[in-house]
Amino acid sequence: MKYLLSIILSALLSGCFIFGEPTEFDETTGQTPGWVLLKATTYSDNKDWRKAISVLEKGEQRFPNSPLAPQFKLNLAFAYYKFDKIIEATAMLNKFIRVHPNHPTIDYAYYLKGVVTFTDRGIFNKLTKQDISDRDVNKLKVSFDALKELITLYPNSKYYDDAVNRMTYLMNKIAEHELFVARYYMKGKAYIAAINRSQYVLDNYPQTVHQEEALVILISGYENMGITDLQKDAERILALNFPNSDFDRQKLNHNKREWWKFWDSLYD
Repeated sequence: MKYLLSIILSALLSGCFIFGEPTEFDETTGQTPGWVLLKATTYSDNKDWRKAISVLEKGEQRFPNSPLAPQFKLNLAFAYYKFDKIIEATAMLNKFIRVHPNHPTIDYAYYLKGVVTFTDRGIFNKLTKQDISDRDVNKLKVSFDALKELITLYPNSKYYDDAVNRMTYLMNKIAEHELFVARYYMKGKAYIAAINRSQYVLDNYPQTVHQEEALVILISGYENMGITDLQKDAERILALNFPNSDFDRQKLNHNKREWWKFWDSLYD
C-alpha cells in the first residue's frame, strides 16, 4: 500500500513539472486600455495602491501607443507617490515630460514632480528647523527646480500659486541649510568656505528671509580675513536693505568678527 502511494505521489509531482509553475491571474489580459485605466482608478479610489500600481504598470507597458498612454504614466506616477515609491514616481514623471512635452497636462507633470519630492518623508520626518535643514538638501533643490520650471514655462497654470508657496518654503529651507554650513565653517575659521556659502544664498535666493544672516556672515568673514573693501561693501548692502538690523547699530560695531554667532546661538 505504501509502495502504491509513493508511485501516485511521484506521478503527481511529475505532472507539476510537466505543466510548470502556476501563473498569477492577470485580470487585464485581453482588456482595452480604457478598461484597464478604469480598473486602476477603482483601486486608487479605495486606496489600494499596490493593486493600482500593478494594473497601471501592465497598461503602461502594454499600450505605449494608445491615446491613453499619457494618462497611464501620470496615474502611475501618482500611485507610486501615494505608495511612497518616490524614485519610481520621479522617473515616471521624467518619462512623461520627455515623451509627451506638448501634452495639455504637462504643467501638472512638472507640478507633481515638485510635490513628490517636496513631501518625501525621508526629508520631512522631523519638526524643528534645524532637524530639517541640517539634512542633505539635494531633494529640496530637485523639488524647487521642478516647481521653478512650472512657473517659468506655464505662468498661467492653475498650479502656479501653490507652486510659488512651496518654492518659498523650499527656498528658505535651502538657504537655512547653506547658512548652517557657513556657521560651521566660521567655527573652524574656514572663512573663504563660509563666505562662499553665504554668497551662494545671496546670489541664488535673493528673496529668502535669511538674506540678513548671509550678509552678516559675509561681514564677519571679511573682517576676520582683513579684506576691508569687501567688508565695507557688505556693510553698505546690509544698511541699505536692513536699516533696522541689530548688527548695524553703533554698540555692536566693535565686534563684527563675532556677529555671525548670534544665529548660531539660536540653535544651541
